[in-house]
Amino acid sequence: MKITITKTTSPKQKPDQDNLGFGKYFTDHMFVMEYETGKGWFDPKIIPYGNLSCSPAMMVFHYGQAIFEGMKAYKTADGGIKLFRPYNNMERVNISNDRLCIPPIDVDFAVEAVKELVKVDSDWIPTAPGTSLYVRPFIIATDAHLGVKSSDTYKFIVILSPVGAYYPEGIDPVKIYVESNYVRAVRGGIGYAKTPGNYAASLKAQVEAKEKGYTQVLWLDGVEKKYVEEVGTMNVFFKIGDEIVTPALQGSILAGITRLSAIELMKSWNMNIVERPITIEEIYAANDNGTLVEAFGTGTAAVISPIGELYWDGRIATINNGEIGELSQKLYDTITGIQGGSVPDTFHWTVDVK
Repeated sequence: MKITITKTTSPKQKPDQDNLGFGKYFTDHMFVMEYETGKGWFDPKIIPYGNLSCSPAMMVFHYGQAIFEGMKAYKTADGGIKLFRPYNNMERVNISNDRLCIPPIDVDFAVEAVKELVKVDSDWIPTAPGTSLYVRPFIIATDAHLGVKSSDTYKFIVILSPVGAYYPEGIDPVKIYVESNYVRAVRGGIGYAKTPGNYAASLKAQVEAKEKGYTQVLWLDGVEKKYVEEVGTMNVFFKIGDEIVTPALQGSILAGITRLSAIELMKSWNMNIVERPITIEEIYAANDNGTLVEAFGTGTAAVISPIGELYWDGRIATINNGEIGELSQKLYDTITGIQGGSVPDTFHWTVDVK
């Protein structure tokens, strides 16, 4: 399929790179492609960014049949543009699509569409330290219909947003509230899919955590409420002695691309990385006996986010004196270095846009 491009005649003023925040500004263009049962995906186009015209009966509003992704584009010192592991993201789109009964996309074509869109809006990619161009692909069910069924029509859309740090703390350690009341997901559900309902389900706990002074929520398993699963926007790792532990993927946790990158890096450094169930009691016991060296989260938005404090069941655990750990810093420097082109990409993770 050929992507048609219609450029805006009214370019927007670009924001101050030193005050971007996260997800507040959007570029001049977006990618849109349609789907109909029996016809497949068709009419791929890049058009000026703008509002969608749709029926109030559109099924996504009523039944939540939608998925989304998140990846980033970076400008390198020599003026090049790189995407970080976009094929992994688009492969994950199809994993989410399958769970939500959304037709699959062509992974190679989807990556090409992102590359074309990023090229069109390349002057929106910020270059200040810690900034990037966030890429948000998403698919929504568009049938105007009331009644629970999978839609026969969809839109695949990609929008772009210049961003700074996801958390106000940046690379400084965050405070995490361990949620013991609410449940995010269980095996057999949709926890492993990147779908809006998972995030809507997390809001209540997140609001209550912020009221208590905590940045994010650490979710426990939905059955026994004792096994660590993930933070709202990140997978999580704990260095206990010389072992780095991360919860195993068992159907209720999102298989993070940054999680995978961190695991592959640590294995290349001959570190003892273990994917297994881990209880919150084990983490607190390790902190009490001095073997919990550091903890951190991984995700596209934050990349690496050190965890300086946990709050669980009235007990506060201060980790690594609330400071950035050596491993967290090394992972952050290496991954962001690969993304920005200052560290050799020996894993072939990045894809050149131009």
